[in-house]
Amino acid sequence: MSVETESNFLNIKDVSTAFKIDGQFYDAISHIDLQVQHDEILAIVGESGCGKSTLATTIMGLHDPEETKISGEIDFEGTDLLKLDDDGYNKFRGAKIGMIFQDPLSALNPLKRIEDQISEVMDYHTTLTKAEKHARVLELLDEVGIVNPQRTAHQFPHELSGGMRQRVVIAIAIACKPDLIIADEPTTALDVTIQAQILDVLRDIQKENHAGIILITHDLGVVAETADRVAVMYAGQIVEQGTAEQIFNTPEHPYTRSLLRSMPQRDNEGDDLYVIKGNVPSLQKMPSAGDRFAPRIPWVPASAHEADPVMHEIAPGHEVRCTCYKTFQFPDQKKGSVTV
Repeated sequence: MSVETESNFLNIKDVSTAFKIDGQFYDAISHIDLQVQHDEILAIVGESGCGKSTLATTIMGLHDPEETKISGEIDFEGTDLLKLDDDGYNKFRGAKIGMIFQDPLSALNPLKRIEDQISEVMDYHTTLTKAEKHARVLELLDEVGIVNPQRTAHQFPHELSGGMRQRVVIAIAIACKPDLIIADEPTTALDVTIQAQILDVLRDIQKENHAGIILITHDLGVVAETADRVAVMYAGQIVEQGTAEQIFNTPEHPYTRSLLRSMPQRDNEGDDLYVIKGNVPSLQKMPSAGDRFAPRIPWVPASAHEADPVMHEIAPGHEVRCTCYKTFQFPDQKKGSVTV
């Protein structure tokens, strides 16, 4: 388990979230332990269906209590968020914790002008006058790279490009200068140039506000450019975490190594891309014991896996789930090879 320090302002401890399906509850995330500090970007990576967005919405308190079971502790600046009712949570959402949602078009109200949508969070959490809020809206739009803030403030979401809508969603998330920003796939469906601009905006916000950022993505290229630390999720569990340098230079868990090997490499042009066999199991078929990634690496003997895999610290700040990493090799590797 990760060691807490005084600089951690978010401590997620043994958090599990289960959804009700046909009258039964199934874990979407299981026993998550993570920490976030000011002035850092923690990237959470993994395939679709691994539980990344569920973790984000759990932190934000966005689940229907009648349809979910949540256990554990989310200590945010001394307050356990999971013990709050909706009114208590609303004091943190927007003010202390901002979220950049995955799809900006569905996150924005199509019937309200951009200025009204950005002002809404300030209506709830500040005592600014109408003139002060207007000035703040223009300042925010400028901060996120909108070229003509005055014009954009009076437009509706459908009048904006995808990149501009994403910038507006970021402006809403940072309107009250939150300590924690959760960015859920903030560059999905954007072209490479706009992606780079959005990442620059996030980095600038982090430096200016000393915010901690949880960056949720499946794009390892984005992670390599942006993250300070990385947590790799598979089937609702953290399977490896460490600094970005540790994860990219010395990956250990078979899933981490498989993800990295499936990335296109310049020096492997013309070679077939590596494909991870199988799929992430559905919630109803999620194994309750054993290594959840084992079915996708069938050449690894059962004896290499722990019956109840736990996290092992293999270097300061670098943790890996299960002992299978010690002997794992890809089928085409020669014994002793260190190929990712």
